[in-house]
Order: sequence, then structure tokens, then C-alpha cells
Amino acid sequence: MSARLSGRVALISGAASGMGASHARAFVAEGASVVIGDIADEAGAKLAAELGDAAVFTHLDVTRGADWDLAVATAVERFGKLDVLVNNAGILDAGPIGTYTEKQWQHTLSINLTGPFLGLTAARDALVSARPSSVVNISSAAGIQGVPGVHAYTASKFGLRGLTKSAALELAPHGVRVNSVHPGGILTPMLGAPEGTTLDRGANTLKRLGLPEEVTSLVVYLASTESSYCNGAEYVVDGGMTAGRA
Repeated sequence: MSARLSGRVALISGAASGMGASHARAFVAEGASVVIGDIADEAGAKLAAELGDAAVFTHLDVTRGADWDLAVATAVERFGKLDVLVNNAGILDAGPIGTYTEKQWQHTLSINLTGPFLGLTAARDALVSARPSSVVNISSAAGIQGVPGVHAYTASKFGLRGLTKSAALELAPHGVRVNSVHPGGILTPMLGAPEGTTLDRGANTLKRLGLPEEVTSLVVYLASTESSYCNGAEYVVDGGMTAGRA
């Protein structure tokens, strides 16, 4: 690695597994210090131990403002500052209109949309103090185009795309950039059973699912000063799924 994130301190939500763990490993390899936030305490602590002194785990339920406050305080107290926030935590569930419940709807939005808002709220002052800083919101290809039967997830990811833009406009004068990343089908636990992943393979121009590391490469770029002129934009990593029909 080339130490592209040398001296940076990042807080990554949902970082105990999947794409979040991929981001955490790459950030440390690129010279950053990382706060791993997740509700999976055992997996998160194990990853932090694997990464050594450059990483620390904190329990983070993204729907709880108090957990976010503690995570930000952990970054500042352990590493001296916070200049990168990666809102990665999210859930995916599905169900047709008519049977999908209000409880399911509220639960999905509380994690996928309210969570990033609470993260921005908790981290704002620390990010401004450490500027130039970067926020990377992990949305989805479902935040670019609709997906039938996946209503709350789609709505939450479109909402996160909008939150990214409003936050980018507000925070730019304070030295904080905010961008969104929109993965397509990626080989992570979120995709569920192997049968579902097989169906997704033909849904893009490259005829395969993506790897977490292929998303991570973009997240590293957006977290680094290499992307200093990038703000309020959507970055799609979907193998051409949203490009249109051939």
C-alpha cells in the first residue's frame, strides 16, 4: 500500500464484517487509524485486534445518538481527531406493498437513513475541527434506480443520496466534503442465500457480482486528499447495472 491515508482518523459504521471490514483493513493498510463501529461486539473486537494499535472497536447502534457520541469521543480521545466518517451500516429486506409492514419500514429507515444523519450530527464538530475532512455515505444502486419489492431499502438509499447533497452544500464552507457511493450486487452477507446471488449475476454488463474490495478502492479515494475537488457527487460501483439496457 502507498499510505494514501497517512495520519487520517476514520470512524466506520457497520465495520465488523462485509464491506465495512474491507474498508477498515484497507484504511489501516493505507496508514489511517480506524474506529470500528458495529453492534456485532465479538466480530468487531476481533477485527480491531487483528489490525493492531491502529484500530479500536466501539459498540455502535447507528439508531442511537448516544452511541454515535461515544464513537466520536473514542476517535478523538484515542487518536486525537476525526477527519473521515464512513456511514456504511445498513440492512436490506424486501416485501410487496400490502404485506410489508410499517414496523419493517421504520426499522429499515432508522438504520439506513436516520443512522447516517445521526452520524453526521455527532461527528460534525470534530470533522470541522480536523478539516479538510471527508464523509463517505454508502448508498446503493437502489439509490439511483427503483427496485420492485424493496421499497424501504430503495427509499432509504434515495434519501441518503439526498442527505449527501444537502450536507455537502452546508459543510463545504467548513472544509468538509460529503459524497455517496452506490454499490450494485456485492458479495457480502447482506445478499443472503447463494440462490439470491446467482440471480444477481446477470443483472449487469460484467455478468458477475462485485467484491467488497472493489468498493473499498473508491472509498479510500474519497477519504483521501486525492479527491479534494469531489463534493456532493454520486459514485456508482455496479458493473454497469444502472447504465441502461443493452
